[in-house]
Amino acid sequence: MPSQDLEKLTPAKVIDSHWAPCPGPLLEAKAGICHLNVGEVIEIQTIDPRARDDISAWAEKVGHEFLGFVQSGRYDRIFVKKRTP
Repeated sequence: MPSQDLEKLTPAKVIDSHWAPCPGPLLEAKAGICHLNVGEVIEIQTIDPRARDDISAWAEKVGHEFLGFVQSGRYDRIFVKKRTP
């Protein structure tokens, strides 16, 4: 999804994991998405550059949709849409 479209999204949940060391952002994404309904979007905010690949791989593995990421100042905003219950 193009970054300008991602910036317009209103996620159902935002997880601030700016300072969480690896694998913190991934673990927080896993815990946070379970509280969403199918079709809702979670946003994970992090400064960990590896989180993009980790979260993308996890989403694909478990059946969620990795929408992409946007760099916002000093951190990344990573977006995942819940696809499975």
